[in-house]
Amino acid sequence: MAELSTIARPYAEALFASARNDQASSLESWSGLVSELAHVASQDDVREALTDPRLNAAQRIELFSGLVKSPLSAQARNFIELLVGNNRILLLPEIAQQFEQLKNQHEGTALADIRSAFALSDDQVQQLVSGLEKKFGLKLKPAVTVDADLIGGVRVTVGDQVLDTSVQAQLARMRDTLAA
Repeated sequence: MAELSTIARPYAEALFASARNDQASSLESWSGLVSELAHVASQDDVREALTDPRLNAAQRIELFSGLVKSPLSAQARNFIELLVGNNRILLLPEIAQQFEQLKNQHEGTALADIRSAFALSDDQVQQLVSGLEKKFGLKLKPAVTVDADLIGGVRVTVGDQVLDTSVQAQLARMRDTLAA
């Protein structure tokens, strides 16, 4: 079976193209709606209900649409109908992730996953992000988490690039050097 990201990609690309051409709503509002749709689709009870063979497509569409708190435009409703019709509604979390990546590429931004051994102040995060933006040449949106396993330092992931200055990584390099 094809990987989920491969199946989700055309849906994410089509949705992004539609959202970019939508004059009534901004990309940011579409991003919020797609995120909400993904959240609803990721709930175990919802997943179970949407795969119930006793429900037809129209009932699945109504069930899913009723669970979404945000008002649905005609385009959003059509997208839900398309996903239900193709039995792809449960791919929404993956579609949302790829939609965000496309949005970030379009805006020239990227998500910076920053893991620190200790809590960072807002000033420290700003200084770190400023230096990382120069290094990567992108506007970065930081997501900071504390990971005590790092012992000290930080590990930053931007896309598929990792910058690891943690004590844990340094100890692993020393171990590998000594073992060689």
